[in-house]
This record gives sequence, C-alpha cells and structure tokens, in this order.
Amino acid sequence: MQTSKDRILTTHVGSLPRSAAVTDVVFAQEKGEDPDNAEAIIRDAVDAVVLKQVATGVDIVSDGEMSKISYATYIKDRITGFDGDSERDPPSDLEEFPGFLKRQASSGGTPTYRRPCCIGAIEVKDMRPAEVDIDNLLSATQKHSPTQSFMNAASPGVIALFQPNKHYPNHEAYLEALADAMAYEYRAIVDAGIVLQLDSPDLGLGRHMLFKDKTDEEYHALASLHVEALNHALNGIPKEMVRLHVCWGNYEGPHHHDAPMEMVLPIALKADVGALLFESSNPRHAHEWETFANTDLPDDLILVPGVIDSTTNFVEHPKLVAERICRFADIVGRERVIAGSDCGFSTFAGFGAVDEDIVYAKLASMAEGAAIASERLWI
Repeated sequence: MQTSKDRILTTHVGSLPRSAAVTDVVFAQEKGEDPDNAEAIIRDAVDAVVLKQVATGVDIVSDGEMSKISYATYIKDRITGFDGDSERDPPSDLEEFPGFLKRQASSGGTPTYRRPCCIGAIEVKDMRPAEVDIDNLLSATQKHSPTQSFMNAASPGVIALFQPNKHYPNHEAYLEALADAMAYEYRAIVDAGIVLQLDSPDLGLGRHMLFKDKTDEEYHALASLHVEALNHALNGIPKEMVRLHVCWGNYEGPHHHDAPMEMVLPIALKADVGALLFESSNPRHAHEWETFANTDLPDDLILVPGVIDSTTNFVEHPKLVAERICRFADIVGRERVIAGSDCGFSTFAGFGAVDEDIVYAKLASMAEGAAIASERLWI
C-alpha cells in the first residue's frame, strides 16, 4: 500500500457518480437484459472517472464502481446461490422516526433494486465480471498514472447483512461459504497489483440493522465472527495490500443508534488488513478521533479517516480538512495517515445525495487540505 514520507496522500471510499448511460446499463443488466455496447460504455466510464480523480488531486483512485449497481448486491452475478428479493428492514434509527423514513422513501431517497436471498449452495459462478473490472481499471491507470489504485469488493459480512440466508443451517455456515467463494475475487484483485478494499459496514451499520435485536455482547460476538470469516477469505494475501472500510450507513438520518467507535474499533482491529477507512467528519462521528488517541493501535496500521462528508453538499473548507488530517497525524504519525471520505458518493447506481459536480469540488478541497496539512506536518 502506497504511503509517503513527504506529504499526505488522498483517496476516497470507492463509489463515484455514474452517468445516465452507465446507470441505464447496470439497471438493464439487473433486469437480465444485455444492452448494446455495455462493456464499451463501462470501460469508457472507468477511463473517464480515473482521469477525473487524477485531475482533481486524488492520489489513490478507484474505478468508481462503474459496473456495480450497489456495493453488496453485485455478487449475485459472480457467485451462485442467490435469487429473488428480500424484504427491506430499515435501520433502527429510522424506525424511530417513521415520518422521516416515509419522506425518504417517497422522495427517492431509498434506492430500489433487488436484494436477493441465499437460496442455494454458494460457489464461484463467473469470474469474468471481476476480470473485466480489473482490466478496465488497469487500462485507465496505465493511461492516466495515478499514484496507486484500489478496487472495492464486498466482505462476507456485508453480503450476509443485505442478502438473508435461507439455505445454510446457521449464520456461521453461511459466512464460511461466502468467505470461500469471495476469496477468488479478492485474490484476483491483489494478483493484478491493485489494492483490495473490503467494504464492511456490517461491523458498524450491522449493529442497528442485522444485530439490532441483540445485546451488546451478542453483537460483539457476531461481528467478531464476521471478521473471522473475512480473515479466512484473506488467507495468504499480504495485509499491506488490503484496506478495510467500516461505516454506519451512508444515508442522511439521525444515526443516534450508531454503535460508538469505542465498541466498533476493537472488532475492526482484529482484521488482517494494512489500513482502516472510517467515518470521522459527519456530526455523529467527528468527535471519535479521541477513541483512536486512547487505543493501542498496531504500529503498522495506516489510518484513512474521512475528512469530507459524503451525505452533504457542503464543500468542506481546506483548512478544516487540514485540521482533521493533523489530528490523526498527531496520534499515529504523519506517514501513517491518508486523507479519505466518510463513505462512497454513489453507493447505489443512479442515487447520490451529493451533486456530481460538488463531489469533485469536495475531493478537490480534500486535496487542497492535504497540501496544507503536509506543509504543517513537514515544517
């Protein structure tokens, strides 16, 4: 994983706004259709989004998740055992405010797409979609020369969070099957020389969704089981090629039921990864830099705090970004901090709370803030 000894690098969580053409493609494919020129449309979109990231000042870029309708449900096209749809179970914080929940749904704030259930044995079905994603990203990065690239993949736990198990005898067996199948995608990404980012909101968001009826002790045990499955899938992959994203759900809402970082962090630290990405800008979690200051962190762990929010159209001032970066640099040292975003900016295709042009204005402000922080930290 790329680090720097003379400046703060920048990255983000992964998803970026898709064009109307890309959105049409992924929703057509969701319906089982095969649109004309689909692969060319996605390939060109990846090239364009990598160029835009580089031009904006992002050092460690992604493919923007152009080919995926969402970060967790895309797996139904790559591994067997999934079909149909499942009931939506809203987070507990939104359940407490039914008027707001209804407003979100009626205003289009709740994306609509299939969340299939696990109804059969899980095995690798088709590696080609992953291979095409890898080829598209490699082609774009060779052309536009960012500092480094990363690619998102769903963790076993987040797949289990959104795709209910109706086949395996218990949750543990379900996780084990998911880990065994997803390991092939993880390995393919790393073997291509791309940093693997595992999206694991189940460790945070899961507390007020999948585990909302559990005690804190039960949540800790189950979430730890998710990390064990993740580590099993990562067996043999160098941890310096893996980064883990943890969040509490990329939606505007009260978030007053979010598990505190002091509860989530010890679980996340069990993962065999080289970097941790997490929310630290939004009003519910901005104070939790203190948790990191009070935790005995691994000496080689890279922190990638969110220094820009992903659910508001405010463009953070670069000086505020610099302050946020410097807080974490004071905790672990300047060489172990990379500036990032709280979450992705287009978690679901065709949906994003932040206007596309403002997304890149926020990323540019992050890059400017990282430059300011670098001047302060390397004086």
